[in-house]
Parts: sequence; structure tokens; C-alpha cells
Amino acid sequence: MSYVSTTPAPAAPRDHRARRFRSLPGWKKALIILLALVLVGGICGGIGALALVNRYESKAQHEDLLGPAAQPKDEKRWKSGPLDLLLLGSDSREGEPDEGRLAGQRSDTIMLVHFSKNLDHATIVSIPRDSYVYVPAAGSWNGGMNKLNAAFAFGGAPHAAKTITRLTGVKFDGALIANFASINKMVDAVDGVRVCIPYTVKSTFSDKVWEKGCHEFHGVEAEEFMRQRKAVPGGDFGRIHDQQLVVKAIAEKVSADGMLTNPLELDKLLVTAAEALTIDKSLDLKELALTAKGIKPANIKFATVPYTSASLKTHAGSAVKLDDAKAKEMFAAVRDDTIQEWLAAHPQKVPGS
Repeated sequence: MSYVSTTPAPAAPRDHRARRFRSLPGWKKALIILLALVLVGGICGGIGALALVNRYESKAQHEDLLGPAAQPKDEKRWKSGPLDLLLLGSDSREGEPDEGRLAGQRSDTIMLVHFSKNLDHATIVSIPRDSYVYVPAAGSWNGGMNKLNAAFAFGGAPHAAKTITRLTGVKFDGALIANFASINKMVDAVDGVRVCIPYTVKSTFSDKVWEKGCHEFHGVEAEEFMRQRKAVPGGDFGRIHDQQLVVKAIAEKVSADGMLTNPLELDKLLVTAAEALTIDKSLDLKELALTAKGIKPANIKFATVPYTSASLKTHAGSAVKLDDAKAKEMFAAVRDDTIQEWLAAHPQKVPGS
């Protein structure tokens, strides 16, 4: 079964330094939430004067991430929706074997971000990196069935986008790569988060054990938790779920009343997030923040593409067999802007439930 986290993690307790988030200028609210969520898998924002956004956009890298898979720029879509973005999570970890590379990094997270027509809701659909799908020819690869993650190794981000468009039928209006390894800095920049776990997780990197229940995480521990998959219900699907829990916790923290009006703390958070981003050359952070102005954390839904087997035996090793019928329905719902209704009719389960 696939799943979606339906209960957002509570915001971390406020300390004596807590300040009123709503007193921030609108553009800062927009960029804080936008970049905090983009870093690990989502997009959100408020609106106001975006006079200083260029400072942070200049910190991000800009590359051609979509290539021929890019949707022709349509100003009407950016003003009224719907919009679809490709969000890729890369993870640079020295000393570990390659499993597909994106700009020299591992591509651990693949997400389709859909903004509704009214630009007031967002749906973030995770596509398992080990999904066994058709990967078009590129480089030394002649085309055929392989793990989705292999598309990065064969042709970088543009080829991954081409492969995902072929799978989903969704044409992308923009793309971003978030450096997953920077999550610890992001969590520390918001003074930690409170994450509620529906099962017990034992770390494979240390002797830490996170019992079922709520935990206060700072950066290093949050990163270690989000990298677990061998001792998590559902394996890689459990890791996706844990990533979603931390994303929701960050969203709740940065959008809660009484957060981050200190200019130095605010600047640290924004710079940390921006430096972790690579943005498609056609994408403008100011435009994205403006577009996402009506999306609140409560209006962000997380989901995972339905699957029938997480241990399909293939020439590429153990892979994920997607549920072709349900996946086809889900992707059609994204294209038709009815994905939130589809999710309501097809509730997803948490691993171990």
C-alpha cells in the first residue's frame, strides 16, 4: 500500500526568543515557507513586497534541469494555475557507492508538485526512486525497463524529467533540486522541530532508537532519522514517510505564530535554504513565491504513487512494481487538477498500520 501523512506534527514549543511570525513583511513569509519546504519536498508561501528576494535567489544555482521536457512558458498558468513542478532531492554522501548521479550527487527523492487551478492548494506526490519503469535511451543506455533512479545516471536531470513525463503524462512548468544533506542546517535554523512518529525506528548508523511517539529533533538527529530505511516499516517507503513528517514539522514551525523575526536568524534560514537549491534556468523564485501566495501548510497534501510490490526482482536488482491501474488514475487526476479529490476517495496508509 502507499500512504500519506494525514496528521501534521505539532510545532515545537516556543522559548523565550519566540516572536510573532505574522509581524514579518509579507515577502519574507513567502520566502521562508517557500524555501523551507522546497529544501525537503514541498512548496508554500504568503505574499507581500518581494524587494529583497534577489539576494537569496542569487545564492541558488541555476541550470537547465528540464531540457526538452519543459512546458512552454505560459504567463496565464503562473497567474491562475494549475502548475506542475518537478522536485528532485539529491544527497551527497562521501564514501558510499553511486546509485544514480545528478550533478555528481545521489538522487534520493523524486517528487511531483502540483498547484491547484486557484493556487490555494498543493499536492506533493512522491515517486519511489526504485520504481521499475521504461527509461528512454540516453548515452550508453539503449532504452528499456529499469529503475527510475537510473535515468539520472544515464542523462542527468533533463533525462530524468523526460522519463517522468513519459511515466506520468505531466509536463513540467519548472524544476528544482534540493540538497538533502542540508536538512540538518535547515532544522537548526528554525531551532529544531517536533516530529511525531507512528512506529519505532532503530538507527542503522548509531545506537539511537526513536520510540513511537513525539520527539524533539535538532539538525544532525533529524538528518539521521530521515536517512533510515532498513529498519523502518516499508523500507524506502518508510523513509519517504519520515521525510514527509519532518517537512510538515518544518512547515508548522516556520508558519506558527511567534517565529523568526530576528533579522540575523531570518537571514541565516533564508541563505541556508537558498544555497541548497539548484533551480531550472527558466524558474524565478520571486515569481514562484508570488504564485504560491495562497498556499498554507494545512493545504499541502503528501502522497506516494500506489504500488503492488516493493521487492520486484529485475535485471537491475530489487525494484518497486507500481500499481499500473491506480498510478494511471492518480497521474490523470494530477493532469485534470482533481488530485485532492482522488486522494480523498483513495486514502493512503502509513507503514506498519
